[in-house]
Formats: sequence, structure tokens, C-alpha cells
Amino acid sequence: MSFLVTAAMPLMRRLDPETAHNLSLRALRLRLAGQDKTPDDPILATPAFGRTLRNPIGLAAGFDKNGAAINALGRLGFGFVEAGTITPRPQPGNPRPRLFRLAQDNAVINRMGFNNAGIGALLPRLQQADRRHIAIGANLGINKENAIPESDYPALVKAVGADADYITINISSPNTPGLRDLQSEQRLAAILDAITTTTPLFVKIAPDLSDAGLEAVVETCLTRGVTGLIISNTTIARPASLQSPQKSETGGLSGAPLFEPSTRMLAKTHRLSRGRLMLIGAGGVSTASDALAKILAGAALVQLYTAFAYHGPAIIPRLKTGLAARLRQRGFTSITEAIGTGA
Repeated sequence: MSFLVTAAMPLMRRLDPETAHNLSLRALRLRLAGQDKTPDDPILATPAFGRTLRNPIGLAAGFDKNGAAINALGRLGFGFVEAGTITPRPQPGNPRPRLFRLAQDNAVINRMGFNNAGIGALLPRLQQADRRHIAIGANLGINKENAIPESDYPALVKAVGADADYITINISSPNTPGLRDLQSEQRLAAILDAITTTTPLFVKIAPDLSDAGLEAVVETCLTRGVTGLIISNTTIARPASLQSPQKSETGGLSGAPLFEPSTRMLAKTHRLSRGRLMLIGAGGVSTASDALAKILAGAALVQLYTAFAYHGPAIIPRLKTGLAARLRQRGFTSITEAIGTGA
């Protein structure tokens, strides 16, 4: 990994979070972040999206909304990277400040509001992405104004289908008014019924769904040929354990406080789907033990975001090395053997 990036991380944390984020993307585009050239442990090889990934560790949507640094992120050692969330038309998102570090809690609150350059900006970057050694996902959302979900999502899916290894329908961000209502059985069914694609399709859900709501989502996805679920998006809950001064900011909470509720939901979803859906575990992953816990709870793949923002590229080889060691310690010979054994 680039010594320059490692040395810069403490300085970046002194900047406004969104400014630091934008500088990170610029550094990636300028190839200042280095490259992970170490071969991955064979035990980490994971079948997904009709191919075999070199490892199950991925970058969640939100970090590279417009796909501006896809290839650079791919060189850092991830098994897969998810670009987006992207919407049909460009939009500025919510007013700043809209991104807050909760350093004492190893967490972040964001109310970005799907700020992005629109599908027209993402498409050429997907087409130019190097997918030989890493899988690329496209996370799709709707505009804040004049959105028609039942036609907007299908149009977006059609646009990216040929150039993505998988597609995610984001119906769970808390920062677009009415978006989470699309998790209802009737609205989700209408959206999925309108989509035609041969590309693996995932639905990203909120950790705040009720048990009945989760059951309805699982059943709706199973009956409509959805490949899997991403569990989970950020939460609107505010645990009593939060210590940071910014804890009362409006928006979605991610990072360490999300780990327990998202992992419980992951295990519950694994039991409900009985292995018929591929699950991607997201929420609070910052150590190899966290990654393993997600896999044991039912995840075939694991995503991180907040920990990557806090610790930079150096976290990726640590996660991979530690995960491989923990799998062997438990007697597993592959990721597949471990999936759901603790659910």
C-alpha cells in the first residue's frame, strides 16, 4: 500500500468529512493509493455473480457514487466494488453539512441525499472498468423529485445491465423522502415485475424493517427471481451507547453501532430464505472477526464502508489475512462451507 496514503490518513481526519472524502477520490484517480499485489489466500475464493471472486470483501455503495475511481479501487485488493447510488438525472443532494464523523463511536451519520451526476456519467465508466480481476456492481436509486419508481428502476437496470457484474436496487436509504416505502410488498413487487434482466439482481434493505416487513421482502424477492439481498443499509435508530457530540444529527447511522442489529437481521434473513437467496452482509465490519461473523450469520459476501473511510486501504489486507486464518482455525476449507453455520 502507498506510504503516502497511510501517512495522510491522520491528516485527512482533521478535515471536514465530505472534503476528506472528495480528496480521497481524487487521490485514487491520480493513482496515489498504491496497489495490493499480494496474491489472496485460496481459501478466500468465493463463487458469486457467475464467476469466482478472489475474496469476499467488497466496498459498499456510497463511496464512489459516480464510478470515478472504479479501477483504482479495484487495485486495492477488494473482491468486488459497488458504484453508486446513481439516479436517472443528476442531483445535488441535501445541503451541507451532510456527513458527520462520530469518532468516539467508530461511526458516521450521513444525509447526503443521493448526490450524484446521473446515469449518463456512470455508464461510460462502467464500460471502461477493468473487470478481469474484480467484480463491479451498480447501485441504483431514484431522484428526489418527479420520480416514478416502477419505470425509473427498470430503465436504470436496462441501462447498466451489460456492463455490471451485478445490480442493486436501493430502496432503503433514509435520506430520500418516501424511498423506504418502496420496501412494502406491493410497491416492491410492482418494481420487480417491471424489471427484465439476466444480470444478477440484489435488493438493499433497511435494518429498521419489522419482522413482518422482512418476511414480506424475502417472499417477494423469492417469487420474482431476485438473486439476493444486501443487509443492510444505514439505520435511523440512535443507540443509547452513542457518545459523540454529533449523535443527534439527522440521517443514516453506519459503522460499529450498526454491526449487531444488521447481523441479527442477516441471520434472520438466512433462516427465512433457507439458502435460496445470496446474502451480502454490510454494517459495521472493521475486523476479520466481524467479517467472519457476517459469513457465519449467512453472508456469502461482506461489504465495508465506514471502516474503509476511517482506516484507508491498509484495512483490506488485514481483513483478508485475518479472515483466512480464522476460517482455518474453525476447520473450514472454503468460504462456502462457513456460510450460515452460525445463523
